[in-house]
Amino acid sequence: MIKIELASQNELDRVKEIAEACAKNMIENNIFQWNDKYPSREIFKEDIKNKSLYVSKINQEIVGCIMFSSHKDDVYKTVNWITEDEYNLYIHRLAVHPIFQKRGIARKMMDFAEDFAKSNNYISIRLDTFSQNPRNNKFYKSRGYNKLDDVYFPKQSEFPFHCYEKLVG
Repeated sequence: MIKIELASQNELDRVKEIAEACAKNMIENNIFQWNDKYPSREIFKEDIKNKSLYVSKINQEIVGCIMFSSHKDDVYKTVNWITEDEYNLYIHRLAVHPIFQKRGIARKMMDFAEDFAKSNNYISIRLDTFSQNPRNNKFYKSRGYNKLDDVYFPKQSEFPFHCYEKLVG
């Protein structure tokens, strides 16, 4: 059974290990979405401090993570979102260790985030994913997310990241 809960500082090393394993796996599959600079240990540390990082566990072993908050990063200012900037939830850093992938864990973490958004009266959920990652793009579209504009993260890739939004309710 999968359990999802707020991450604690003593889980930081395991979260970083999962991100590194995911980055390595993506690079091996010619998906240059994450690298040695992103996501950094400092970013995860800040996520934990802000109580915005959640971990998924199977039998007390951390197998994945997801970050969500109402903070809108500056890179999203140029995106033509479906809804007004009022009460939106932003999802980042969804990761499942490669040996635990294809077991529905990412789906359960997204269900968790979407349930959180609904129960806390958010109007929409917003996220981005790498344009060159067909599996992720298919995943979000299958969940009812609408593909919108692109943003760029030059330290990660020359290719764009697609922004998605889904109405909550």
